Amino acid sequence: MLNKKTITVFEHQALKLGQDIDIDVLKALQKYYGSGDKPYFSLIHNGVRFNEYVGVIQIGDILIEVLPKADKDGNNDKAAWRNILIQMMSAVDLFDIHAPTNSQLKIKPNSILDLYFALFIKEIEYLLHTGLIKQYRKKESNVTSLKGNLLFNKHIQQNLIHQERFYVSHNTYDVEHKLHFILFKTIKLLNKINTNVDLKSKIGSLLLYFPEMPDINVSEALFNKVSFNRKTLPYENAINIAKMILLHYHPDVSSGRNNVLALMFDMNVLWEKFVYCSLKKNKTSESITEQFSKKFWKPKNGYSSQIRPDIVIKSKDYCVVLDTKWKNLNGYNPSPEDLKQMYVYHHYYNAKKVALIYPGKTIKQTIGNYFNPLDKENSDLSDNQCSIVTLSINNTLSITQWQKEIYEHIKMYTYPLTSTSTYSS
Repeated sequence: MLNKKTITVFEHQALKLGQDIDIDVLKALQKYYGSGDKPYFSLIHNGVRFNEYVGVIQIGDILIEVLPKADKDGNNDKAAWRNILIQMMSAVDLFDIHAPTNSQLKIKPNSILDLYFALFIKEIEYLLHTGLIKQYRKKESNVTSLKGNLLFNKHIQQNLIHQERFYVSHNTYDVEHKLHFILFKTIKLLNKINTNVDLKSKIGSLLLYFPEMPDINVSEALFNKVSFNRKTLPYENAINIAKMILLHYHPDVSSGRNNVLALMFDMNVLWEKFVYCSLKKNKTSESITEQFSKKFWKPKNGYSSQIRPDIVIKSKDYCVVLDTKWKNLNGYNPSPEDLKQMYVYHHYYNAKKVALIYPGKTIKQTIGNYFNPLDKENSDLSDNQCSIVTLSINNTLSITQWQKEIYEHIKMYTYPLTSTSTYSS
């Protein structure tokens, strides 16, 4: 298992049978495609094609890493794009790599999967070092002194001869509770599927020092019932990582060789969150809100529909609406659907300006105006302005510098009410 093969591709690329993957991996991917999870890829003839989801899919001892790529024919440096992805994920707290419990993480991850495993291990080491918490739970047992409630029927069944014993239900205070059930199950799973040699001994140590716990069935409902208080708050990071791993693991019940674990993330959502966090982190006096909904339409009988832009920036004398798009325009205009959407935002949010935010190789801006809808000749431009802002994907800066650069350029291009060039909608 530790002699893994890693296949690294970019989003929207394909893997073909014989060229990239063998028949076992293809069959596992085909089976996983129909499992009801989100469609991280599409099926093509003798292969699969990935879409806008990035991350990792582990199939047995094969690791498929899908990286983002903002430009179609530009930088193909996989290490650089992997670093960009990890920086973006850390900025939106998909994993908290700056927390005190994992600030000493020294492993150099070969993929996001390795990073999540290493972070989980570091969290469990921290919990073991500080001491596992205890909780009260109900327990049934045969005891030599009467305590709790006597379960009369079971007492008669089991103690007809041994009259010195009592079968009772009572409260006990120990480490055997739901949080530890989840963590122990995750440790055992990591021991089974880990392919990183540097993590093998650490996982073995966890199995040695973490108390044996009963096995449980995991589901979304189980994690929905988990709540944290002042005492259990240190468990939150570990439980969140455990949830991500356990709920995305699909065991191969037929042969047991091609178990699938997928940790994939929608780049459209990640890009939106990253731009929002960059603005929020560096803002001065303006108000910046995410996913700010307004009612848009309502039938006579029924529920109303809403519109919800990605980011709304407000100050005393202006409102700017931003919509992020993780795609490359390749020199073309935005789609009519995107421009129509921004036109609606102009009116419903009373916005001074709206802008579409794209990734790219360089920082660039194109400012355009919508045509005046009252002009029958269709030649008069209105004052309603829509910008196209391209932000450079910068791997040379630290995450803090990169986010500050994003804020400064969006502020420069979207806040001032100026116009230098136009395009038609």
